[in-house]
Amino acid sequence: MLTPRVLTPALTTRALNRALLDRQMLLRRHTMKASAAIERLVGMQSQAPLSAYVGLWTRLLGFRHEDLADLLVDRSVVRIVLMRGTIHLVSADDCLALRPVVQPVLDRWLRTSVAGRLPEADLREVEAAARALMEERPLTFTELAARLGERWPDGEALARAVRGIVPLVQVPPRGVWGASSQARHVPAESWLGRPLGDGSAAGDMVLRYLAAFGPASLADLRTWSGLTGLRSVVKRLDLVAYRDENGVELLDVPGAPPPEPDAEAPVRFLPEFDNLLLSHADRRRVIADEHRRRVFTVNGIVRATILVDGFVAGLWRIERAGETATLEIEPFAPLDSAARDALADEGERLLGFAADGAASHAVRFLE
Repeated sequence: MLTPRVLTPALTTRALNRALLDRQMLLRRHTMKASAAIERLVGMQSQAPLSAYVGLWTRLLGFRHEDLADLLVDRSVVRIVLMRGTIHLVSADDCLALRPVVQPVLDRWLRTSVAGRLPEADLREVEAAARALMEERPLTFTELAARLGERWPDGEALARAVRGIVPLVQVPPRGVWGASSQARHVPAESWLGRPLGDGSAAGDMVLRYLAAFGPASLADLRTWSGLTGLRSVVKRLDLVAYRDENGVELLDVPGAPPPEPDAEAPVRFLPEFDNLLLSHADRRRVIADEHRRRVFTVNGIVRATILVDGFVAGLWRIERAGETATLEIEPFAPLDSAARDALADEGERLLGFAADGAASHAVRFLE
């Protein structure tokens, strides 16, 4: 491809914020099927098994729990380790296409975190044995470790290695709203009845990332995917380029200009681990640096947040006491009356969705 043409003027943080919200379906709720939304977002972080339900509810008009639960049960979508080596909810097609592309992320994890502690064993033989065991019936990692330990020493280390070698789907009822289950695993190819892709989807993955998160820098792309060496992939693509206020080059798909910086951004409730907060090296387009420590905890949790005027402005959680579910909203700074009223109204709707089994609801601001 030709060197991307740099478009001027530079994009402000606010313009990047509105572009991101627009592409993440957060400027308005969309009339789109859940399966199409999951593909448009290139998957949803799913480290918390039920977080995607709130993530889809806040993006889609009329979204219901069964709209996602049914997709998991009929195998149209799956939960599997992908970008950044973390669990994502993706379509069956994306599972098969993207897992070979991000396998280097898992290989790096194996080298740095697992390989040095493995016993003497032929990992190909271990992989074949693990696949056979999990195709026989879905297994937790504890169960897999015990079964592998019947043949090799340190089955626990081998089970950890299998997590990085074999593309493993977490099967329902894990991730189904209203159900509870330990995480049990089956190889993706067996679960979906189709083989993995050939690893040639890297260019398509980059284009889809930019369509969902752009304009974005190479560093942003690396942060989202966990992959290195993407410059050579980018060079083969037909892209345009902007610069931010600090002169950093931002790449984008052609024909997708960002919206105006003054586009209205309604209040939104984001679930734990929402990819809106995880997919850029420079996250100031959505969260101020001084707020990051309150959202990203030392033990790796990404807390549920509120958006006010498009930016992270606080935290939320639902507490249950008896038959009452209370939405607690913890702003980072005092809110004006319009923002409080909008959050209270949207919060009532959130409680109707996320705590529909409670006899009564309440919204409380923690200040």
